[in-house]
Amino acid sequence: MLGLVKAQQVKNAVIVPVGAKGGFFPKQLPAGGTRDDIFKAGTEAYKTFIRTMLSITDNIVGQDVVPPADTLRLDGDDPYFVVAADKGTATFSDTANGLAQEAGFWLDDAFASGGSAGYDHKKMGITARGAWETVKRHFQEMDIDIQTTPFSVVGVGDMSGDVFGNGMLLSEKIRLIAAFDHRDIIIDPNPDIEKSFAERKRMFNLPRSSWQDYDRSTLSAGAMIIPRTEKSVALTPQAMAAIGLEKSQATPFEIMTAILKSPVDLLWFGGIGTYVRGPTETDAEVGDRANDPIRITADDVGAKVIGEGANLGVTQRGRIGFGLKGGRCNSDAIDNSAGVNSSDFEVNIKIALASAMRDERLTRAKRNTLLASMTDEVAELVLRNNYEQSLSISLTEMLGAGNRTALARLMTRLEADGHLNRKVEVLPNDLALSERYQSGKALTRAEIGVLLSYAKIVLFDEIVASDLPDDAYLLTTLRDYFPAKMHKAHANDINEHRLRHEIITTVLANDVINRGGPAFVSTLIDQTGFMPADVVKAAVLTRDGYDLQRIYGDIDALDNVISGTVQNELYQEAARIFAIVTERTLRTKAMQAPLGEAIEQLREALQKLKSALQSSIPEDAKADVRQRAAYFIERGVPPTLAEEIAALAVLTFVPEIIQIAADTGVTLARTAQSYFGVTQNLRIARLLAAAERVSATEQYEAMALSAQHQ
Repeated sequence: MLGLVKAQQVKNAVIVPVGAKGGFFPKQLPAGGTRDDIFKAGTEAYKTFIRTMLSITDNIVGQDVVPPADTLRLDGDDPYFVVAADKGTATFSDTANGLAQEAGFWLDDAFASGGSAGYDHKKMGITARGAWETVKRHFQEMDIDIQTTPFSVVGVGDMSGDVFGNGMLLSEKIRLIAAFDHRDIIIDPNPDIEKSFAERKRMFNLPRSSWQDYDRSTLSAGAMIIPRTEKSVALTPQAMAAIGLEKSQATPFEIMTAILKSPVDLLWFGGIGTYVRGPTETDAEVGDRANDPIRITADDVGAKVIGEGANLGVTQRGRIGFGLKGGRCNSDAIDNSAGVNSSDFEVNIKIALASAMRDERLTRAKRNTLLASMTDEVAELVLRNNYEQSLSISLTEMLGAGNRTALARLMTRLEADGHLNRKVEVLPNDLALSERYQSGKALTRAEIGVLLSYAKIVLFDEIVASDLPDDAYLLTTLRDYFPAKMHKAHANDINEHRLRHEIITTVLANDVINRGGPAFVSTLIDQTGFMPADVVKAAVLTRDGYDLQRIYGDIDALDNVISGTVQNELYQEAARIFAIVTERTLRTKAMQAPLGEAIEQLREALQKLKSALQSSIPEDAKADVRQRAAYFIERGVPPTLAEEIAALAVLTFVPEIIQIAADTGVTLARTAQSYFGVTQNLRIARLLAAAERVSATEQYEAMALSAQHQ
């Protein structure tokens, strides 16, 4: 339960709003009863739990928050309470919504997502699709397109399962070598890609299925389907070779352990259980006794990539161990966040449409039709978060030793403020971190993912407490959170959304941290002394003033077109510009103006200066731009994009030029000419370039280097 709550807490960095987490676990179910008896008893226990929780939760009647009767409240108003079933109990959604409606709770059927009038995760395949985005990134950065190139897979689950079943249909190039669930084991040593895909699809579409339903005529030579109830199994030579097991007679436990160790491209988790632990971790510490006989250590994983479509397939120590030995994995909280993200969209859409239903502008039936019609767009909005989060982790990981000071400072800040417990989150203390970097190994993707999420969670609290979400410019951010079909017909419903501040804040926190990295805001606070909301305002000003969203989109379009490494270098170059300009913007008077006004001023200045700068920029700076553009063009980047990104480096000074022009009353063109004349004579550009090549080993060195840019 603790593991699930921890995963959920980190996962919830992408949703609105974050908050306390809890769980439901019926401990006194009838012993020896039938499955139906146990299900009925569990359902009644669940009803008791939900009714009790609703009885002590604030409600909204009209526009007023109404506290529960005869209840002493020790906190302020808080009517936001939603439930999300887990561990295969999503059928409880309708039950929970019925109880909310019975109690007259304001969320109505937005109380529990995924019900009859909601987004069905399995039909959408959203959890698996989200995890697949992260898996694709792993392979893309190894220059492998798994949508067009055959690759080998082993996994945990079966085709009737949401995550495993949907996942194994997301590429027609999957070579599923072996898999197991709680009933059976399948080994297909040399699968026919087309036939096996068609058979998996057929099984997925059955009302219920197990690996025993697999059409054996489509299996390759030496294939086997083995019930886990067998005491011992005689393996075919082909099956032995496929899973790397050297003994011909083996128990089902030994076979499953061998599958987990198989030297394949992808290990895909889509079923319940924890199967990989850290090298120094004990099975008792894992807390999943049922799988103790099967479990392996991270050192024994033979796959290149792990995809955690299911919760807790690997322990955090296991993920870190796998990363330290060169394997590629994130964590369940990053990989399968699309499920909870989809639920959150459903809740917030229903809240927005509730006012239209109250005013009889929208019937329940028409609302349900509208919800269904927006399914594909909701999926796209959700998957975008998976794409950007995994990319952000990659870019932070690419910095290697260069991220040491910033991430160490971030952890220290979070810990000092009581937001982070390094021991609970399995993050290294200062001594361990120093030893790690001295040995040439930076933080792993699993650790970076935790920091990415905590940075967002803390930033959320800091933004929502400020007046930034009230800036009129950000109404567009609120609108764009929702599917396009709602933008016109329900514009007022969106603008008056009860959680509009929280939605705007969540979108901003996600975007700024995804683009800048976990330590982006923390570092700029140290460098400038400004507050977090100020940093975010400057970041939005930079992003939209420099049209970085369009540039990011142009880089996204190069997925599997150019080398993954080169593509990430483009992203890093854009991120570097983003950070530099955000810092310079923070120090200018532009921060005093409303966002819309400041962005328009920056855009106009950039437009005026682009041509004027051609005559003002020193020749050595022009040469650097040409050289950088040529580097990218030689590696397959479209010339227009390569030249634009390279040219951005000389445009980072524009906020300062605007400030000087405003203070002196001199034209922008004349100010730019004088600005670059001074920098050329004092060789400031060379000094800045030299400073950027220095890798700071601790906070004060980093601050001193940053001061050289001022």
